[in-house]
Amino acid sequence: MPESFEDKVRDAIANPRNMGEMSDADAVGTVGSPDCGDMVRMWLKFTEKDGKKVIDRASFQSFGCQTAIAVASLATELLAGKTVDEARQLGASDLSEPLGPLPPMKIHCGQMVEGALREALRAEADPSLPVEAPPVSRVEGATLLDRLSSSAVPASKKLRVVKFD
Repeated sequence: MPESFEDKVRDAIANPRNMGEMSDADAVGTVGSPDCGDMVRMWLKFTEKDGKKVIDRASFQSFGCQTAIAVASLATELLAGKTVDEARQLGASDLSEPLGPLPPMKIHCGQMVEGALREALRAEADPSLPVEAPPVSRVEGATLLDRLSSSAVPASKKLRVVKFD
């Protein structure tokens, strides 16, 4: 039987990959969401391969939920060996793909990892940006509460909460 989303997150948390600051990083990006208090910082180390700049290593720190840590951990593995151009093409769904589809209330975790990657790639493109003090970006997007409060859910419909074990 294939692993469930919860099993994949549990494994990524129990065995995080590439977690921690990279002292010899060439670029770093940080993104945070003041709404939920989560933050992801990603470090990238580049090498030259066949005349192209390639991500040799990626590492991360995450101050957030388990899903954010899991997405960041798996994304660092996905990034190793990618060219800068290939990395720029990756979106949140690509970076979180190893976990499977994220629940609606966890989509922001993939967006934060994408934001941290984009900030690091921006820092790589503009070496005048400081590695030690990267800019902090805000991840925008509708929250689950916004969606439930919107007119998309007719007032006549009842909300049913289902607990998954």
